[in-house]
Amino acid sequence: MFIDQAKIILKAGNGGNGCVSFHREKYVPKGGPDGGDGGNGGSIVFVADNRIRTLQDIRFQRIYRAEPGDNGSGRNKKGKDGTDLVIHVPVGTVVRNEETGKVLLDLFVPDEKKILLRGGKGGWGNAHFATPTRRAPDFALDGERTLEHHVILEIKSIADVGLVGFPNAGKSTFLSVVSAATPKIAPYPFTTLQPNFGVASVGGESFVIADIPGIIEGAHMGVGLGHSFLKHIERTRILLLIIDMTGFDGRDPVEDYRVLLNELKSFSDELTMKMQFVVANKMDVPEAADNLERLEQEIAGNYEVFPISAVTGQGVKPLLFRLLQAIQELPAPEPFEVEEEIDQFENEREFSVYYDKTQDVYVVEGGLINKLGRRTDPNDEKAMSYFQKELREYGIIGKLEELGIQEGDTVQLLDMEFEYLP
Repeated sequence: MFIDQAKIILKAGNGGNGCVSFHREKYVPKGGPDGGDGGNGGSIVFVADNRIRTLQDIRFQRIYRAEPGDNGSGRNKKGKDGTDLVIHVPVGTVVRNEETGKVLLDLFVPDEKKILLRGGKGGWGNAHFATPTRRAPDFALDGERTLEHHVILEIKSIADVGLVGFPNAGKSTFLSVVSAATPKIAPYPFTTLQPNFGVASVGGESFVIADIPGIIEGAHMGVGLGHSFLKHIERTRILLLIIDMTGFDGRDPVEDYRVLLNELKSFSDELTMKMQFVVANKMDVPEAADNLERLEQEIAGNYEVFPISAVTGQGVKPLLFRLLQAIQELPAPEPFEVEEEIDQFENEREFSVYYDKTQDVYVVEGGLINKLGRRTDPNDEKAMSYFQKELREYGIIGKLEELGIQEGDTVQLLDMEFEYLP
């Protein structure tokens, strides 16, 4: 089964928590703090793998989680870092944010590795907080907590030449003749249900050709295979419009040409801007000559027309040489630009401060406050002192002062209330 799209949920590993510990040794009654740091969480890494052609395996595993970091321990032992989760995808896979549709990654180059989500950093153990005046810190920091992210993986095939045409136009036969590819060939519509790739060689050079599943009218609106094949030709450098010149099954080659152009334009204006050649196929059939004359009149010199017969090989060689020449003149394809970068700790940096008139209190809330509160013991005077220092460093005290807080006013934070003392 060819699957070229998958929706999955990703989560990088949480950072491990720092440890609160004190050195214990015989004859050393007051050992210092020796709590180790937590390990870093594993990251989510994507690899463009030439051996894979489909997202089938990925689609049937809905959730991907990297390993969290281990907590720190006594004797200054750092927790083990979580293992990265590596996901292998076909070359040409684009990763998008499911909510916004924006590009997060483009796995464009074979074997390249890209980190999408970095694991959370491990929290500091209490050994980090020892100072000449704070010799026995009884607190440590939690590791960073990562968020789940919903993404869409989509294959956008990378090829030099894309074959476009109606079912039974002879695209698969053409690919089998000019390359070593062995696509399934049969005289019925939609024999090809997935892109097939072949490498054509001519004049000592080679290039990649993709046989895209057949178009039907209305494909740009999702009719038939619809978008499932049109997106595969977005990255091809040249489009070959393959036309069945026999008029088989009541079809009109001229009308087929018009519909193909309309479907490409309706899906994306960029497709019509690509270099295009018209391939008049099946010229070994007697009726094809009259239809070729009509087609050339319709095209009126807008595109180069190559009469061929994929079955007999007639006209194929000149076409391949022309394609090679065009490819050498065209600029190399570019990957999609990254439109959005995920900041998965964003919620741990956000906070809001406002005045609640009904209760006459200043309220501080948000992910940052939750993060600071998780790692602070309200019953520990030194931990609370460090907590207040962080409130000032993160700008929370400044926001309260901007709102006009006065000495003695009440501040509500998490499930605690404080009297403000500047």
